[in-house]
Amino acid sequence: MTRRYKKKIGKYRGTRSCGGGNAKNRRGSGNKGGKGNAGKGKHNKHKWTYVVVYERDRIGRRGFIPLTRERNDLDAINLWEINRMVEEGKLQKEKDRYVLDFNGKILGSGFIKYPMKVKAASITDRAKKKIESKGGIVEATEIPKE
Repeated sequence: MTRRYKKKIGKYRGTRSCGGGNAKNRRGSGNKGGKGNAGKGKHNKHKWTYVVVYERDRIGRRGFIPLTRERNDLDAINLWEINRMVEEGKLQKEKDRYVLDFNGKILGSGFIKYPMKVKAASITDRAKKKIESKGGIVEATEIPKE
């Protein structure tokens, strides 16, 4: 295929350093800013603009979580969310209390208007006091092992 432009190297032919300044300037990795990914990391970030534009995944933490660490990834729900579920008719009523069976943790933000029977994997002291003050019953179950 024909080329519609002339290569730049053509104008440098016959010159000693092809536009690189002194003949010594293009020797070694020191003139390139280091070998490979040097200058992209923690200390001398002279290649940082390249990282920000082209290698966004290099920024931030990553890695693995040790399998020996015990994790407690429970879903959490606040009291105000439970109260809203009652008002929207999402909870069933048994005798004189609404019943919530939740496999997670109940947090104490908000307030409860109705007496409830709550069964959860975990519950905060504040949430327990608020539920019991309205005539509710609280049961904590075992946290399921995955």
